[in-house]
Amino acid sequence: MSIAAPAPAQPAPKATPAEERRSLIVLLTVIYLMIAGFGLVIPLLPFFAKAFDAPAWQVTLLFSAFSFGQFLGEPFWGRLSDRIGRKPVLIITITAVALSYAALAFAPNIAVAFAIRFLTGVFAGNISTLQGAMADITPPAKRAARMGIMGAAFSAGFTTGPAIGGLLAQPSRGALGFQLPLLVAAGFALASALAVVVFVRESRPDPDAARPAQRPRIEGLREAFAHTIIGRILLISFIVVVGFAGIEATYGLWTQARFGWGPRQIGLAFMGIGLLGAVCQGWLSGRLVRRYGEPRTLTGGLVFMGLGLITQWLSPVWSVAMVGFALVCIGQSICFPNLISQAAPPDRQGEMLGLNMSGMALARIGGPVAAGELFSVVAPGAPFAMAALLILPGLWFAGEVRKRVHLIA
Repeated sequence: MSIAAPAPAQPAPKATPAEERRSLIVLLTVIYLMIAGFGLVIPLLPFFAKAFDAPAWQVTLLFSAFSFGQFLGEPFWGRLSDRIGRKPVLIITITAVALSYAALAFAPNIAVAFAIRFLTGVFAGNISTLQGAMADITPPAKRAARMGIMGAAFSAGFTTGPAIGGLLAQPSRGALGFQLPLLVAAGFALASALAVVVFVRESRPDPDAARPAQRPRIEGLREAFAHTIIGRILLISFIVVVGFAGIEATYGLWTQARFGWGPRQIGLAFMGIGLLGAVCQGWLSGRLVRRYGEPRTLTGGLVFMGLGLITQWLSPVWSVAMVGFALVCIGQSICFPNLISQAAPPDRQGEMLGLNMSGMALARIGGPVAAGELFSVVAPGAPFAMAALLILPGLWFAGEVRKRVHLIA
């Protein structure tokens, strides 16, 4: 069974090359600003939570609270953007994220911080809307390369954000020492929302055509898993992200326990890795897809991630750990080519991408909780072992994707 084709509709006016280029630049700028704010906050969260004397399991729950909100928000915003357009959804969600960062800066205790992180996740569940907007303005033949460029904008944001956060944070002042970086993150998000208001024009195809009927999430999920490619990509995303989310949530705690690092060292490490990710996604990913195809590139990315996780787990010194971190970055940068966007019909792209992002958000709920328990009960490096083992079923599903693509071709 495959996803049904959309009903015929009048095609949207074709953009000129100049208009397409301008839309691309504006959208990439919005992505950069938004992710710079997000990247500024992520490396600081473990130290922010510890300022409230939170144990390891509560530190990881800050990540899970965000992901639970994102799990609820992603399909809703993706489906809504298919119905009312990308621009209004982006304005609403990015503005709300900016306000949530400002609220987190003044959180009086860890319980309030949990609530704010949950609401931030609900409104930050707009990645599928950004992906849909990028797909709208990109011809099918260019989508793999354009999604790589989009990934480079994400990496550029992660390059800038963590470095700024690490330099601005003052953990010696307790929770107050994180107010300035959180307010700067709010400023990045607000600038991104203003850029959408002023510069972004609506990109949803056929805005005057009949809108797709809204349907329950379970129906879309059933249809997605019935698809020979999309269903398997959803499973790969979920399995791999469970492990990766656990590493993300415990990385600050692990480096502090293993190497005595603080926010500044973490920020600089994320800056270097973000720069590497930008190069890989903006230059390497598209070339690998054109030469080897999406399924082989996916498999290669998973292999690199597995090697990197094992290297970090067994690293005797921080320099070896950074080599492992780089391998994980390379693997993640090329791991998920745009197979879902290629397989889904135009009027369901937002929904299908939203289901994928929602699945990854669900993985990010359980992954940090499991990693927090492993960190506390087994050993600080145990989350790396868990993530490396989860790569194995991901590789099996990637082999299945490769077979299915060959059968369809």
